Formats: sequence, C-alpha cells, structure tokens
Amino acid sequence: MNVLASALLLAAEAPAGEKKFDPSTEFELHPWVSLHLGPLDMSVNKAVVYLWIGSALTILLGVGLMRWRVGVAPDRRQTIGEQIYDIAQTQVAEQGLPTKAIGRWFPYVASVMLFIWVLNMIGFIPLPLTGERWHGIPVWGIYAATSSISITLALALMTWTFTHIEGIRENGPVKYFKSWIPEVPKAMLPLLVPLEILGQFMRLISLSVRLYANMLAGHMLILTFIGLVFLLSGIYFVLLPILIGLATLFYLFEVIIVVSIQAFIFAALSAIYIGSAIEPEH
Repeated sequence: MNVLASALLLAAEAPAGEKKFDPSTEFELHPWVSLHLGPLDMSVNKAVVYLWIGSALTILLGVGLMRWRVGVAPDRRQTIGEQIYDIAQTQVAEQGLPTKAIGRWFPYVASVMLFIWVLNMIGFIPLPLTGERWHGIPVWGIYAATSSISITLALALMTWTFTHIEGIRENGPVKYFKSWIPEVPKAMLPLLVPLEILGQFMRLISLSVRLYANMLAGHMLILTFIGLVFLLSGIYFVLLPILIGLATLFYLFEVIIVVSIQAFIFAALSAIYIGSAIEPEH
C-alpha cells in the first residue's frame, strides 16, 4: 500500500510502540495486466503507466513549446521552448558531439533530456496510480519511473548501443575497436585491454545507476519524513514542525535541483559517449 496511507492507518489504529511502516514498499511493482512473451515478462504495471504518461507529456511539451504557433516575436510559451532548445544545443550537444554529428544526434540527446526531466518531475506529483484502494477510493501517491533500475538501464542501453553503432559506422569496425587499445608497451596490453573493454561496459552501469540511485534515494527520504509525521503525530507532537519542514525541504530540493540536474547529466554523458565514439582520437 502507498506509504502515506499505510502511515495514516497505522497512526490511527496501531498501539503505541507497535507502529511500523516501510517506505520501500512504494517501489514494489505488481502486475496490473499480466502479459508474457515467452520468458519475457511484458506485464503492465505502475512503472509502465508512468512511462506512457511521461511519453505523452514529453510529446505535448515538445510540440506545444517548440512547434505550435512559433512566431518571430516569441511569447512566454515560445521563450521557454527556446530556452530548453538552447540548453540542449549549447550545453549538451555542442559540448559532447563533434560539429559534423550534431545534426544527426541532437534530436536524440535533446529528446532523452526532456523525457527524463518529465519522468522525474511527474514522480513528485501525487497521482492515484498506486494500484491500491482505501474503502474503494484509489490511493494517491508519488512514484518515479526512474527510481526503477530496469527503466534507467533500458535508457542507458539505448545510449550505449547508439554509441557503438555510430562508432562503427563512422570509423569502420577495425579502426573503432583498435581505438580501444591504448598506446602503451606491448607487455602491458594483456592487462590494459581487458580494463578498457570493462570500462565500456561500466559506462552502461554508471549511466543507469546514477539516475536510479538519485531518484530512489530522494523519494525514500521524502516518504520517510512524511510517514514519520503521521506515525509520531500522537506521541511527539513537538517534532511535527521539524519533520514537516524537513520533508518540504527535501521535496523542494529534489524538484528544483535534482530533477533537472539528473536529466541534464544523462543527456550530456550520452552526447559525450557518442562523440567519443565518432572521434575516438579525441
């Protein structure tokens, strides 16, 4: 059950000293529509629905801010769209991609930045998508699809795959894979070449785990403090302002800073990895 509803029920019903709640249950994914394709579990769950919502909102934002009724004299809506476009181009694409590749890969890095930002942001908006009901009423809660390692790993896998495909396409397989071999004495190659190959796979892990860990930790802190507000309301009333203040502080920190930074970092690293594959000598 959603951690807020759980905490409220426990605070109202459980005897003192026996109140327990576990905010990690908020991140459990139970199948809503069971669907299996051979050994693959393709079931629809909470994370899938959030991905659908995030995709739809990303498309609407992109079209609404940057394509719909664009004029010479921009209004506030168009100005916001131009600022997002400028950040994606000057701070992400141009910093990581070679000039010749910007036209090809700017749409990808800009789209993935906006998509992750939208997914992160709706993760802090209470929605009745917990899959739980209380007296027939859907329980509201916050959940970020990017706090699931399977989601962030899939996003990272796209960048990792595109990186090597573009490296091979631009340089040819021999030149590209030869660029993985460092210029060192031959006696050191048996040691360094496996490390270089491992480093390529570590990019996949670092991209996915960074986003996943930051979003999961932020939600866990917020849910913990909010849960404590309910659990301790009848015992340590004097602590309520402090707990509410800390919960609000972490919430604002995540929404204002972490959401945007994580989307920017993922897109920037994607551009850098693809650019380094196109021009490995750099």
